[in-house]
This record gives sequence, structure tokens and C-alpha cells, in this order.
Amino acid sequence: MRREIEIAPGVAMPLLGFGVFQIPAGAATEEAVGWALEAGYRHVDTAQAYGNEADVGRALQRSGLAREDVFVTTKFATGRDDPVAELERSLGRLGIGEVDLYLVHNPRGGPRRAWPAMERALESGLARSIGVSNFSLDELDSLLAAGSVRPAVNQVQFSPFRYRRLLLEGCRARGVEVEGYGSLTHGRELDDPTLAAVARQHRRTPAQILLRWSIERAVAVIPKSVHRERIGENAAIFDFELTAEDIARLDALDRTGGAAIAVERPWWTPRGRVRRVRRTLWRRLGGGSRRDQ
Repeated sequence: MRREIEIAPGVAMPLLGFGVFQIPAGAATEEAVGWALEAGYRHVDTAQAYGNEADVGRALQRSGLAREDVFVTTKFATGRDDPVAELERSLGRLGIGEVDLYLVHNPRGGPRRAWPAMERALESGLARSIGVSNFSLDELDSLLAAGSVRPAVNQVQFSPFRYRRLLLEGCRARGVEVEGYGSLTHGRELDDPTLAAVARQHRRTPAQILLRWSIERAVAVIPKSVHRERIGENAAIFDFELTAEDIARLDALDRTGGAAIAVERPWWTPRGRVRRVRRTLWRRLGGGSRRDQ
């Protein structure tokens, strides 16, 4: 059963990764990444904006695994100036000599702004491959028209409830692989009746079904959890397959209309940043949480 995809010459990305978005910096991140590596994850996804790269690095060092055995992704924080200088700082925090994948976190400032420096990061050997995140097809086309290196990956919000069919097909037609975040819908849709029925049929958790749905399409996933048991459960997705009927039922849950855009409410715009601050304050006041993705 397929467990990785080639995203660039000589660069294979495991389809199952572990994400650390919104895991607090410090012991929480280090512990969670350590549990993930113990459970067999060999792909860790972080970002400069998350503030926990150093904790990921400590977990990697404590694992005893060889550097080449773990695929590491980080992302350029687009509010900053120089992707090369920022990657050098990231590598220092991570305690490694290169990342396997370096992404532009979003198209803030324009889809082309960061790309020349991203190409320099690749050429200088700081990254084995480069890509983007949260880019629509139009934004991807703008970048492709100006750049000399094709993005290896476009990381976007992707699940049966955000089945961006046109974006997936368009990226692949352009030679760009899609990686999904938010695959577990931040826990919001785990009680959906259709999802629950498919999970019962396979004697799996709803989270495992959501992850398997993406894996069936060779779309990499980066689920997050701070619970050791769930981290292990989320890794157990390579010993079963969904039927064509299962996939059709899950596909029908889409609420994007098969969109060619990466996200409906971009948080990197001025309006989006205001919404994000309000959501953060709401969660801190007890209005909700995002423990798992």
C-alpha cells in the first residue's frame, strides 16, 4: 500500500505526517512529536509562525532516528522579509542542516513576492524542495509564469467537507502535488452521520476514515493531536481501504462546490487577521478549542 509520493527528483514525502499547528511551544510540542515518532510517523510539519520549531528539533534529536529517516517541513512566515535568512534561523532552531520541504505559508504580499528567494534557498542547499501553501489556482499560475522552479507542493485545507476537486485536479495538471491540512476538521465534523456510518462499517474511528479518504487520493495529511492514544490511532490507516461507495458518500459531504481556491476566509488579509484575533480571544475565554486537526 502506497505510503509516500515523489514531490521532486529524489525527494519522497511520506503521505502521513504529524502537524504541530497550535500545539504550545515547549514540553507539549516536544512530547507530542516524540510520541508521533515512536508511533511510526516519519514526517513532521512545522512553521516559523508556530513558534515551536526548537521543540520539534529537540524531539528529533531525542528520538535517536537518523536525520534522513524523518521528512521535515517548515514554512516561511510571509510577514517577514527574507525567506533565506528566515530559513537559516529555522535550521538553527531545528538543529538540522536542511529541510526536506520549505513552503511559502500563504500568498500575503502577492503570490510572486517570496519565490525568487525561495529558489535561492533551494539552490543553496538549505531546502531539498520548495512549495507553497494556501495558493489558489490563479495564484499558482501567477507564480508559475514568473518563477523558474515549479512548486513541489501546495498545502491547502482539504477533507471530505473541503473537497477542493478543481484545485486538486488543477494542481496535478500543473505538476504540483497537494498536501492537506485540517483533515480532521478541527474535530467539528467527527459526529457527522455519514462519516460515522462509514467508520462503523470499517470498525475504525471517524478520524481514521477522514485520513484514509485523503490517502486514497495520494494527498498527504498532517493530523495533529496532543493525546498519545489518538496519535497512535491516526497512524493506523494503512491496513484498510475504503470502497468506491464509501468514497462517493464522503465526497458528497463537500461544502466548497469543488472549489479552485485554497481557503474561503484567508486569515492573512487585514480583515482575516482581525477575525483570527477574535477567534483566539474567544477560545482563550473558554468558547472552544482546537486540540486535533
